[in-house]
Amino acid sequence: MSDPPLSLLAHLEELRRRLIIAACAWGIGFLACYVFSEELFRYIAVPVRAALPGGSSLVFISATEPFFTYLKIAAFAGLLAALPVILWQAWLFVAPGLYAREKRLAVPFVLSGCLCFGLGAYFGFSCVFPVIFTFLVGFGTGAGEISAMLSMGAYLSLSIRLLFSFGLVFELPVVIFFLARMGLVDHCWLAARRKYAIVLAFVAGAILTPPDVFSQTAIALPFVLLYEVGIVVARIFGKQKGGEE
Repeated sequence: MSDPPLSLLAHLEELRRRLIIAACAWGIGFLACYVFSEELFRYIAVPVRAALPGGSSLVFISATEPFFTYLKIAAFAGLLAALPVILWQAWLFVAPGLYAREKRLAVPFVLSGCLCFGLGAYFGFSCVFPVIFTFLVGFGTGAGEISAMLSMGAYLSLSIRLLFSFGLVFELPVVIFFLARMGLVDHCWLAARRKYAIVLAFVAGAILTPPDVFSQTAIALPFVLLYEVGIVVARIFGKQKGGEE
């Protein structure tokens, strides 16, 4: 390690500085995205609008709901826009504890982290959302005596939770890569705990998604597949025992 060790207070001060920069980046992204918040909501509402029967639409049930809904979607979009800065600040915080060779992974860390989160969110929105909301709306209106009038705020809250879930699941190979590079895990350790990962995947799916089998499986299966990808990544790129890093 090329940098001298820091005291606890110095670590806390450094953490504070990184958090402030990340928060400022998020705030700037939020302000920029709020200008387009109505357009963003129309876009994210496409799957549920397609699932609603004719004559039904999204509604708001309180006078302040549209305002706070647009604030929430601007905050979410601003977070996505600021993600490269946030990941870069996270890297700069941990970098002093890394070897010189590991520090050269800064740009791949930021790029791969942003790419994987974006791919996960896009997968959830384009592939899973249409099926989930078609099933849920169809189930709710199946009796023929109930009309679908979904709250825009409740829909957005569920959508953001699902998008975050898919984004975080797709970060799994990136996390495993860097843990393996630092020697904290290896492919043997990961393979030996495969059965626990499968259980964790379905538990996470049950917690993070609506109570239907498809949405739970839609979280669990990518988790399991990406865990297997992570094992391969750890085998190829993991820290070699006795090797110089």
